[in-house]
Amino acid sequence: MTKTLVSTVGASALAAMLGLLAAAPALADQCDDIAKQLASQIDGLKVNFKAANIVYLTHPATKELSLGCRGKNYSVELFAKGDRRPKPEFYQLVSSAAAIIFTVPKDDTTTGATRCLKRMGILRGDKVSMRFRRLNMECTRSKTDASIAITRGKDE
Repeated sequence: MTKTLVSTVGASALAAMLGLLAAAPALADQCDDIAKQLASQIDGLKVNFKAANIVYLTHPATKELSLGCRGKNYSVELFAKGDRRPKPEFYQLVSSAAAIIFTVPKDDTTTGATRCLKRMGILRGDKVSMRFRRLNMECTRSKTDASIAITRGKDE
């Protein structure tokens, strides 16, 4: 009688643990789903590979493009690096991807990305952080590259 009680308790505990493990991968799948959605809606964008919580993407208008999921202070991050003086294709790509990822109108993301990237210069320096339409944008540039990282806080 005690063996059946122990085996019943053990079986139910095992089932509960398996249920928890089965539910955990759903969080990582959201990032993959966003990457597939980006690839299907933006011409020329391809999903490269995934490492840790980052999905690396490729597009002809960028040098680097990635989608980060679940950081310490954010839920999703879009990172794009291009030439020091970005071309209009770069702005279009960043604004389209941000609009899809953060479900914000494309006009708003275009305005925010353009403001952030164009504010860098002699007066404000090579690193600009700003907030636009509940999105955090951080733009940096070096002698050859300019990059933008767009995030939304976990609490928003």
